[in-house]
Amino acid sequence: MKKMMMLVLVVLMTMGVFAGCATEKPVTEEPAAELTGYQALVERGYVIVGLDDTFAPLGFRTTDGELIGFDVDLAKEVFARLDLEVKFQPIDWSMKETELNSGNIDMIWNGYTITPEREEKVAFSTPYLKNRQVIVVLPESGIATKADLAGKNVACQSESSAYAAITADEAFTAALDGGAPIAFDTNNEAFMDLEAGRVDALVADEIMAMYYIGEKGVENYLVLDEDFGKEEYGVGFRKGDSELVQKVNETLDAMKEDGAAAKVSTVYFGTDIVSK
Repeated sequence: MKKMMMLVLVVLMTMGVFAGCATEKPVTEEPAAELTGYQALVERGYVIVGLDDTFAPLGFRTTDGELIGFDVDLAKEVFARLDLEVKFQPIDWSMKETELNSGNIDMIWNGYTITPEREEKVAFSTPYLKNRQVIVVLPESGIATKADLAGKNVACQSESSAYAAITADEAFTAALDGGAPIAFDTNNEAFMDLEAGRVDALVADEIMAMYYIGEKGVENYLVLDEDFGKEEYGVGFRKGDSELVQKVNETLDAMKEDGAAAKVSTVYFGTDIVSK
């Protein structure tokens, strides 16, 4: 009888051990959902702005290497109001959309013209500056009209809105020496070749060209009456970053209303030229 009782106790204890093991399963926590878009930037604490740091007066460096400019100051104020730090990343302008969509930068903010072709690749903010593509020559060149550029060398920045504007005019492009504009990495390089007589004219954003000419001496250049069309600048974002676009638009609108955008404009242009 005692042996039987002992056997029953052993069986019951064994069952208790297994039952205890069965109920003591490790608790696994569900992984937190990965933040994306604007919320990911808030979590990170900063945004990365891609720009051409030779594009005065929108983004350029002082002789001491400090990065300044209208777009630089405007972006700083926008993100200060959104409690985010701004990190500026100089990029190859011909690779700007690739840099954006690969995630190396969070936006393109540097005299970025809104065009139908670009709208297929990126999401734009509302326009904040008006611009046009002007033709610059040397005063002694004898060039006064677009027609005078037939058979000439015309320079512009590679993959820029100037390049797009020139090549959109197929008849004009075909009449150029070589049947195409000469593309440079930067507008500064194009200007240097114009000054050296290696090209006959250049096409560039009016905002950039007039600032450059003002710095170098207006008597040294001639801007033709004809141009390659009017346009507007916007900030470029990845498609799908709708909350970030909305935040930037709302902040820019507030800065237009309270005069902060006009104040930045006056520093670099002497007056308020911000699109309303």
